[in-house]
Amino acid sequence: MHRRYTKIFLKPGREASLLRGHPWIFSGALASVEGKPEPGDIVVAVAHEGTPVALGFYNPVSDITFRLLTTDTTTSIDTLFWQKRIRTSTALREKVVPEGTTAYRLVNAEGDLMPGLVVDRYGDYLVLSIATAGMEQHRQEILNVLSEELKPLGIYERSEGRARQLEGLEARTGSTHGEHLSETLEITENRLHFKVDIITGQKTGFFLDQRPNRELVERFSYKADVLNCFSYTGAFSVYAARGGAKRVISVEASETANAIARCNLQRNNFSLEQHPVFRDDVFTYLRGTDELFDLIILDPPAFAKSKRDVVKAARGYKDINLHAAKSLREGGILATFSCSNHIDEFLFHKIVLGAVRDSRKSARLLYTMGPGPDHPTNLAHPEGRYLKGLLLSLSG
Repeated sequence: MHRRYTKIFLKPGREASLLRGHPWIFSGALASVEGKPEPGDIVVAVAHEGTPVALGFYNPVSDITFRLLTTDTTTSIDTLFWQKRIRTSTALREKVVPEGTTAYRLVNAEGDLMPGLVVDRYGDYLVLSIATAGMEQHRQEILNVLSEELKPLGIYERSEGRARQLEGLEARTGSTHGEHLSETLEITENRLHFKVDIITGQKTGFFLDQRPNRELVERFSYKADVLNCFSYTGAFSVYAARGGAKRVISVEASETANAIARCNLQRNNFSLEQHPVFRDDVFTYLRGTDELFDLIILDPPAFAKSKRDVVKAARGYKDINLHAAKSLREGGILATFSCSNHIDEFLFHKIVLGAVRDSRKSARLLYTMGPGPDHPTNLAHPEGRYLKGLLLSLSG
């Protein structure tokens, strides 16, 4: 017997986005709510004429009031439901993760129809992040399914950040299942070795979404002088070195990250004399350098964490891209990225184009870049594709 869920009633026509596949309904689309469901409760979204449309998480605290789980309104959201979803996401990764790779995204929130849940695999360990009130209610079920299906040695939780705050949730971090982790792990990616700090590192410890873009950088690195800006733990640098770069300079403000970057270069048998790692502010470095490079990588942190940051962020992106463009040799390659949700692809293209023009150069687009296939996104939900990048050939 299927459970009866509380109903929320939509204003006329507001069900159209759900029927097109978009996974969110905002508060302004609601006409009324049956009873007083709690944040995170599962509800049925009902069209104005009375037709049930979808099941999803309800949260009156958030601007995103409804997050889609399924359009099958007869389904029960129980352990079997989560088991099927996680098995489906696991099966996809078995198809898309390359050999010699032990770290990848296993669950990508809305992209895997599990809103607010991110699970990254690091070898025998999982790192879990919950960002929605609905997924918080099902946390223990999810942990149990992950443990039973995947049998990891340990699961570490990093449920923190602004998205969680907007859902009215407090941060939670720490080991939840299995072995307690106190040191960095070693993972492989395309048969390269990397140390990863999943406890205090950025995101869940490693920028897993950049794997295909690192592969591209490797292809363009042969005999090149390479500058890797915002180099973090040096993954792009290691790929460039394997690609045959003459020299790779890594610039990163965090000495903690730099120490791991040096370890990663040495672990893969690359010389720190040939491929040095410097602690510096990237803006200061780019403005001050008189060196020219064949390939420059710009992978900054998110400059726009909210809509009100967009104007300031756009100036920051333009500044670093302008100085990078000026620091490239004729025919040089610029790999430039933004991971800011509030800077969409069109705006990012416009910013980079403006920077290139101001450098008095022209750009040929070689590749439009984004996250790897282990980070799937809903085609009807472009907001989920936060990472965008351009691989450009610049000439003057």
